[in-house]
Amino acid sequence: MTINAHLTEFAGFQVTLWEPGQPLGDPATIIHRLAVEFDDETNWTAKFRAFLELPGVAETQGLVVGMWDAEAGSEGDPGKVVEALVTAHAHLPKLRALFMNDITFEENEVSWIPNGDLSPIFASYPGLEHLGIRGGNGLSVGRLALPALKTLIIQAGGLSAEAVREVMSAELPQLEHLELYLGTDNYGATNTPEDLAPLLDGKLFSRLRYLGLKNSDHQDQIAQIVANAPVLDGLETLDLSMGILTDEGAAALIASPKVAKLRKLDVSFHWCSDEMMAKLEALPIEVDASDQQEFEDDWRYVSLGE
Repeated sequence: MTINAHLTEFAGFQVTLWEPGQPLGDPATIIHRLAVEFDDETNWTAKFRAFLELPGVAETQGLVVGMWDAEAGSEGDPGKVVEALVTAHAHLPKLRALFMNDITFEENEVSWIPNGDLSPIFASYPGLEHLGIRGGNGLSVGRLALPALKTLIIQAGGLSAEAVREVMSAELPQLEHLELYLGTDNYGATNTPEDLAPLLDGKLFSRLRYLGLKNSDHQDQIAQIVANAPVLDGLETLDLSMGILTDEGAAALIASPKVAKLRKLDVSFHWCSDEMMAKLEALPIEVDASDQQEFEDDWRYVSLGE
C-alpha cells in the first residue's frame, strides 16, 4: 500500500486545496489544505501568512498541512512550520481539527517524511478535537494534554518506542478514536507490544470506542495481549488491520469472549489461512477479513512501510 491521494475529508469536513488569491470556503463544511508544489515560487510559511490575512479566517475550524518543503526529503526541518502555527494561534481561535503532513508517496515516502517535536502546536491549540499526523521520522508529541481531543491518528511506516510511550502517557479524557500505525523496524519502528501496556486496563482512555493498533510486524503479539484485555469492554471496533497477523494471533481473537461482544473486528490485509479466515468470519459480529496475503519462504510484510 502507498498513500497516493490527498485527504478529501477529515473530522467531518470537506478538505480542499487553498492557494493565494482564492477566497475561504464555507467554514461550516470546508477546511483547507495548504501545500507547496515542486515548482512553487512561494514557500509554505508565506502561503500561510496570506491565508491568515483573509477576511473571516477567525472562523476557520480546521487546517490540513500538506507538503511544506518540496525539497525536504528525509532531512527537512519542520521547525518553521511549527513556529508559524504556534505564532498564528490568536488568528485561529476556533481551530479544532488539524492534520499534519498530508503528503503522498509521489511527494515523499511516508517513512521519509521529516517530523520533529510537534508539542508546541498542541500547547497553542488546547481546543483541538481531531488530530492527525503522518510520518514517524523523528516524531515527538511531548506531554500531550488536550482536554477536548476525540480523535488521534498517527500514520507511519514505523513509530519509535518513545512516540508510542508519549501517546500512552497522554492526558486525553475525551478520546474516542485512537489509530496508531505502529509499523516495522525496516522503516524505523522501535516500539514493542509491551509499550502498549498502559492502554490495556481501559482506564487510560475510558471513552475509547475505536482502537486501531495497525500495520505492525508484531500483529500476532498485539492480538494476543489485547484479546482478553479490559480495554475491549468499552470498544465498538477493534482494528488490527494492515499488519502481519497470522493464524497464531487470529486464534487468540477467536477464543476471546470479549472480542465476540464487539460491534466490529477489522483484520483486513492479513496472513491467515483459509481455515482461520472462515473461523474469523463465523464470529457473531461484523468482521472484515479481506485482503488475504500469500507468501513464499516465510517472508511477510506490513501494508504501509516505505
